[in-house]
Amino acid sequence: MADKKTLRTARVVRTERLSPSMVRVVVGGPDLADMPPLELTDHYVKLRFDDVKRTYTIRWFDREALEMAIDFVIHGDEGIAGPWAARAQPGDELHFVGPGGKWAPRPDADAHVLVGDESALPAIAAALDALPAEAVARVFLEVASAAERQALPVTDRTEVTWIHRDELGTAYGEALTYAVESCEWPNGDVEAFVHGNADMIKPLRRHLFRDLGVPKGRVSISGYWRTGMNEDGWQSSKAEFVAQMEAEQDGPAGPSDRPAG
Repeated sequence: MADKKTLRTARVVRTERLSPSMVRVVVGGPDLADMPPLELTDHYVKLRFDDVKRTYTIRWFDREALEMAIDFVIHGDEGIAGPWAARAQPGDELHFVGPGGKWAPRPDADAHVLVGDESALPAIAAALDALPAEAVARVFLEVASAAERQALPVTDRTEVTWIHRDELGTAYGEALTYAVESCEWPNGDVEAFVHGNADMIKPLRRHLFRDLGVPKGRVSISGYWRTGMNEDGWQSSKAEFVAQMEAEQDGPAGPSDRPAG
């Protein structure tokens, strides 16, 4: 079995418009046969467009059919991966390395809080796919407008809050941050997945760790992107951003280091 650094080539099988600004591209081919087990819900691949790399979450992988779905946010002609996905046709090649990944929901948690914007929507949907039917989940998703909503794999124990930026006139992540800070946090052993714009990660990290005292081992929190930066700019500055954020927030009253469980 090849490792996650192996360069693979797949071909577009079909595409599907999920919303006005999101396209699903399903790729397949023999190079997917030796993909390692995909046991996490935030698995991602590094797509190669000539000398440019772009990171995208795997929405689902069907090992029997040798097909993999990746959801792309489209911003017109802006960027590299989005325009490619908008024009993709069956037979087009896609080169990638991976997968990477770190997180999957624990089925035995008392409740799950899943928070993100468009960039995190595929990982959140994959997490909902993986949860057992009896799992309690509270989901907060921020999108540009009501037209951008998608059908999610929910049960009668899933509560979804959609936030529409066009109705509120807020910047990326602002209304989402307020919604999470204002909600009643579930009781018991709660785990959280909080991903999206880096500018919302800073206040939400403070809220979870300092205000609520959620154990660090119960939270996956990270900025997928940052306003005004492409992926290259964000990845080159992310370590500094995280270090500064942790230095500001982690102190005598900082995040709980209580052992999980």
